[in-house]
Amino acid sequence: MPLLDDIEPLKLNAIAELTAAPDLAALEQTKGAWLGASGRFTALMKQLGTLSKEEKPAAGKLINLAKVEIESALASRREQLELAAALPAEPTDFTLPGRRRPLGKLHPLTQVTEDIVRAFRKLGFAVAEGPDIEDEYHCFDALNTPADHPARDAQDTFYVSPVPGGADGRSSLLRTHTSSVQIRVMKSQPPPVRILVPGRVYRRDNADATHNPTFHQIEGLYVDRNVTVGDLKGTVEFVFKELMGSDVKIRFRPHYFSYTEPSFEIDFTSALVKKMGKDWLEIAGCGMVHPQVFENVGYDPEVWSGWAFGFGIERIAMLRYGINDIRLFYENDGRFLKQF
Repeated sequence: MPLLDDIEPLKLNAIAELTAAPDLAALEQTKGAWLGASGRFTALMKQLGTLSKEEKPAAGKLINLAKVEIESALASRREQLELAAALPAEPTDFTLPGRRRPLGKLHPLTQVTEDIVRAFRKLGFAVAEGPDIEDEYHCFDALNTPADHPARDAQDTFYVSPVPGGADGRSSLLRTHTSSVQIRVMKSQPPPVRILVPGRVYRRDNADATHNPTFHQIEGLYVDRNVTVGDLKGTVEFVFKELMGSDVKIRFRPHYFSYTEPSFEIDFTSALVKKMGKDWLEIAGCGMVHPQVFENVGYDPEVWSGWAFGFGIERIAMLRYGINDIRLFYENDGRFLKQF
């Protein structure tokens, strides 16, 4: 059978030419010449149709075996050529001393955020996130903040053009706190809830040593049955001891927040505070979640109770590293950032 006699010589020629290809471009040309639509081996395969039923099985088997060998030779040569192309053009002396490239570092605010998250995770908290552009419902209404509250004035809050998805057509704004994420989480799942919410917030503050129009906040929310102020104080003490040292002491002072009742300011003292010439330093706000907030998200305040507290990440970083100007975090001065 003439066709059977042609298979072996064509296979050997194809393998020889593929193996001899000097580079990847030549290899692709050789592949096309043999296995392309008009290739020589392809043409041989097309001749199967001219054979009788008795001849086709034997010829088909030999052609398939030959094709497998050709494709194996093609893959092997391609691997060799790709490896050769990846090698340096000139020999490399691996005994020469290396060049150390300076590695990047985490921003001090990122370092502090990760430490805070690590402390909360030890207590079983999960991180939650939400949009920077919010609507008035999630940022104010659901948090029991009335329409005449000063925080809702245009001189305090950055209002922006309406965006798709704003609840009930309310105005859109840059969130003034991460508490809006608490509302989103509570409306999306039943209790219990144990979340930590870090993120950037925005307020119409003039930039000075202690204020910036944008800064970072982190809040914790815990909702379950029979949650008490004692649970809140124990959590606060644990977190701040983790962040600021084991000598930290905490105290609560009565305060007012529209979304918690009772509400407290948190003061702390430590050797660091004493070194600053102070006895106590205000560091955060907290309180038991207001029953109205629970009703707004569909939780029964007769069954569930909870607490929330939040603080500025920049505030912690400034205390921890002895920084007296918040603007240093945003100036991207390499001399400042390399210290951390």
